[in-house]
Amino acid sequence: MDVMSGTRWLSDHEQQVWRSFNAAVSMLRGHLEGQLQRDSGMPHTYYEVLVALSEAPGQTLRMSELAEACHSSRSRLSHAVARMESSGWINRRSCPTDKRGSLASLTAEGLAALKEAAPGHVEAVRQSLFDVLTPEQVTMLGEISAAIRNGLGPQCAAALAAEDGEPPPEQPH
Repeated sequence: MDVMSGTRWLSDHEQQVWRSFNAAVSMLRGHLEGQLQRDSGMPHTYYEVLVALSEAPGQTLRMSELAEACHSSRSRLSHAVARMESSGWINRRSCPTDKRGSLASLTAEGLAALKEAAPGHVEAVRQSLFDVLTPEQVTMLGEISAAIRNGLGPQCAAALAAEDGEPPPEQPH
């Protein structure tokens, strides 16, 4: 019995591109994660949280906004923020306008940790991604990344909502 009947298989060329892309993304993530851990003692997730807060007005975001900015479920983010709070990098407090929500704010210690980690991380990104591409390839990578992100946005939002035990967000018609 063919359990895969109706499945559109990848062509040989698509299979080759997929495997190359998958390997490149995995290797890049591993390289950047290792660089941050080795040089700054923080996982990439923490770095993303610190960056998101540093760029927010007043260096503060609602936890739900922070989760969205970091492409994370609120429950997963909450664990990371708790650990960062114990390190003194983030303060959390109740939202004054909505008692169900909470706000996360970057502390001076968190900003100092980000400023210390950023140069090495930016250099690792530059060397491992941008320096190996031509300017045209960088433009194409941006366009390709946007197309993938836009295509996956609704599905990822639904998956993160499900992980948080919430109904999926409404999709525009």
